Amino acid sequence: MPQPTVRTRSDISEQYQWNAPSVFASGGEWSAEVNSLTQRIEQYNQYRGKLSDGPATLLAALQFNEEMGKASGKALIYALISQEVETTNPDAARMVGQVMGMMGNLQAAASFIDPELVQIGQEKLNEWLKIEPALQPYAHYLEDLFRKQAHLRSPEVEELLGSLSPAFYNTSNTQSMLTNADFRFPPAKGADGQEIPVTQGTYEEILAGRDREARRTAFESYNGTYLNFKNTLASNLNSSIQQNVFTMRARRYPSTLAMSLDANNIPLDVFHNLVDTFQKNLPTWHRYWQVRRKALGVNELHPYDIWAPISKNPPRISYEQGVEYVCQGLAPLGAEYVETIRRGCLEQRWIDVYPTAGKTSSQFSAGWPGTHPFIVLSYDDTIFSLSTLAHELGHSMHSYLTWQNQPFIYSQYSLFAAEVASNFHQAMVRAHLLNTQSDPDFQIAVIEEAMANFHRYFFIMPTLARFELEMHERAERGQGLAADDLNARMADLFEEGYGGQMHVDREQVGITWATFGHLYQDYYVFQYTTGISGANALSRRILAGDTGAVERYLGFLKTGAAIYPIDALKRAGVDLSTPAPIEETFEVLSGLVDRLEKLTA
Repeated sequence: MPQPTVRTRSDISEQYQWNAPSVFASGGEWSAEVNSLTQRIEQYNQYRGKLSDGPATLLAALQFNEEMGKASGKALIYALISQEVETTNPDAARMVGQVMGMMGNLQAAASFIDPELVQIGQEKLNEWLKIEPALQPYAHYLEDLFRKQAHLRSPEVEELLGSLSPAFYNTSNTQSMLTNADFRFPPAKGADGQEIPVTQGTYEEILAGRDREARRTAFESYNGTYLNFKNTLASNLNSSIQQNVFTMRARRYPSTLAMSLDANNIPLDVFHNLVDTFQKNLPTWHRYWQVRRKALGVNELHPYDIWAPISKNPPRISYEQGVEYVCQGLAPLGAEYVETIRRGCLEQRWIDVYPTAGKTSSQFSAGWPGTHPFIVLSYDDTIFSLSTLAHELGHSMHSYLTWQNQPFIYSQYSLFAAEVASNFHQAMVRAHLLNTQSDPDFQIAVIEEAMANFHRYFFIMPTLARFELEMHERAERGQGLAADDLNARMADLFEEGYGGQMHVDREQVGITWATFGHLYQDYYVFQYTTGISGANALSRRILAGDTGAVERYLGFLKTGAAIYPIDALKRAGVDLSTPAPIEETFEVLSGLVDRLEKLTA
């Protein structure tokens, strides 16, 4: 098979690299800003212990805190993306360490604000909102603060918890640096005996190739390397979970799940409904494995066959063509929405487009008010990369519209809301392609992309969510988390999901948990599943031409964190506090399996 090309950063034209100079003109300018912010942290002292002086003092303190938050976040984005596109660059790593240390000090310095507000009391603060109109934008923030009052600690404890932020970040950073910068994967071998380089950037491309021997050896190389470091990775994940348990106890929550969901006022039933509905509908996935095995013409399906192409001539889609397909698919949202995307992708350089040696395997959207909503991709001209492009642009447009319409305090919407916007884009673009591309191979390729998307967000992520909950519960009970225990439980969950339709190498499959850095953002993964459920429900309404559906959806994107995400989505037209959207999305999945079975019969 053709070997994936591993290019260096210098091989990539500037037009395909993220627009770093739009954030800071140089590393020197960034360094000067971080040093300035470090010095300005002392200015918090002028407000400490004085918020009760009156609404004018309170307003000044909140505005100063927002100013520092906006500036420090901008510096953080510059450092993080610089590191992610060149993980082997020691200067970028030092920048991340420096800015994280500064932000930890900033959070510690600002930690007195919420406890002092609680001491002032909700009744008096409501009076101040009437006296000082400029405080009105903080009404929801204050309402949410008093909702969580029972879990707010003294100023001294809050300062301590804030100062722990840099140390707690290190577990996630260690996982990223180990797996992206330090790992060296043995080469795969194709059916012709030729060696194929395996990197974080080429692995998925090999798995999506036709050469089954290349897929098998790449799968074993990739997972085998993680297995070689299973004890280190398990210890690191255990540290992350223990940090979460520590915070749970410090804030007096009954469980880590309750603490995580309470941050955005999400009912516990949302998580448990998801897990229960997913388990109940696993036979849909069992049927898909049967269809895929027959379509591939193999006697036994293996995990490395999940991404193997079924279509004989899948389309090659250049980055520019991919941008155009995204714009066409999103046309129902209006010309202004579409032109914003086109400018961001082709003129303003929101996107770091192509994979390079040393670049992270993660693909994500990241930005801050005052920057573009940047995207880090590993675009490879496949329909799968087109899907990822659409997905991340969903995040970026969510950020863009939030920043355009909300004050800074509500600019960071929740992960729960975020995954609706990203999956919504994919659903819209997929529907457009299925309606406009009549070629059978293109049709099959679109469905393959859809199934890969559903596999990740509607199979892998809820399986990881079940695993994550169990591991946290073990830690909360004081049980140890050894690598072999993690691997065994992971293998059990996947065997249940495969339903006897897939050959399972328990070691190779069991290490899957280690390949997902998402687990360092506690209870993140389940929100992919609620997200894809909400996205499919909302996109179907817009595609059906429901009156007001577009306006309601755009309103959701503009809301940011100004209201709770459950309520924002209800306004948009979907209620994720019930199992209904998940059941509805399993109906969509079942329909895709039916359609694929007919096309490949």
